[in-house]
Amino acid sequence: MTAPLAIYIHWPFCRSKCPYCDFNSHVREHIDAARWEAALVADLERQAPLAPAHEVVSIFFGGGTPSLMPPATVARLIERVGELWPLAPGLEITLEANPNSAEAERFAGFAAAGVNRLSLGVQSLDPAALRFLGRGHDRTEAIAAIRLARERFPRYSFDLIYARPGQSLAAWQDELDEALSLAGEHLSLYQLTIEPGTAFAARAARGELALPDEDLAAALFEWTQRRLAAAGLPAYEVSNHARPGGECRHNLAYWRYEDYLGVGPGAHGRVTRGGIRYATRHRRAPEAWLAAGGFEEFAAIPPETALAEMLMMGLRLAEGVPRRRLEALAGAAVERRFAASLPRLVEGGFLSLDGDRLAATDAGRQRLNAVLAALLA
Repeated sequence: MTAPLAIYIHWPFCRSKCPYCDFNSHVREHIDAARWEAALVADLERQAPLAPAHEVVSIFFGGGTPSLMPPATVARLIERVGELWPLAPGLEITLEANPNSAEAERFAGFAAAGVNRLSLGVQSLDPAALRFLGRGHDRTEAIAAIRLARERFPRYSFDLIYARPGQSLAAWQDELDEALSLAGEHLSLYQLTIEPGTAFAARAARGELALPDEDLAAALFEWTQRRLAAAGLPAYEVSNHARPGGECRHNLAYWRYEDYLGVGPGAHGRVTRGGIRYATRHRRAPEAWLAAGGFEEFAAIPPETALAEMLMMGLRLAEGVPRRRLEALAGAAVERRFAASLPRLVEGGFLSLDGDRLAATDAGRQRLNAVLAALLA
């Protein structure tokens, strides 16, 4: 039986570094596009033997800012994937893009290359918030890019960041209502977090930046869930909302703990060979990755670690984790494996368990880190 495979391709370059971002992204004055194309193709070829009996269900160009890639490079990478693996009917090919005018001019080229889903990093429709978030586009460009994506691609999505310093519930309600008037079948809505090593972390340490308190953050989250559900885009994951059938198939592969390959600097992968789950990881620095080639890490994942990973990813989903997959890893019934912690989490209204699956409730997904820590303790 052919197993599904998702392929992530990382383009590590950005025009500038956003102050909230801890992704593996780098600013460089000059990028040798031909060299990068050759290196990414070579990485695909190196990894093909890891997943020989697979069918590719999704390709995701992430970053960094993949919309800085030449469309010809995107086309070549898609072509090479199709030469190395069979492609599933309805293959999803997503590319992340910034909505500034210069990159929007490339949308037609990306569509011609085979991209059929665009994910726009809008982050806000409020001019002051865009400046605060260090974005390189303005409100007008954001709206124009969303409309252009709707014309050029069969599927599109955009991201917004909320729970920003000083943001009221009323202001977020207005912003999200406008976003819904522009949205298609999918929206990603993230509460702002302060990540170590970012410019925002340094500002927070100096007392220059404070996020909304827990009560306001919870109110923002809960209202967001209700508003999107009422609009026909319920949450299928903690921060992602879609009409039925509009979910991001690539990210579902991560959350469902299916096999995926990570291509490019800093990219991670998970692949199953001979019944054993393996983790792959590349060097993060672009120049080090180019010079070395191959993985920085390729290691078998111990069953207990795989179990924790499956729960960490799967409980983010509204659908939860299939009981049969959990029990295959745990080597025991779910009730027996988690006898010390599961009953009180179910009774407390944070988890639900039936004959088919273990799932987090709405309250559980809102406190998922604490729920996972308690379940795995």
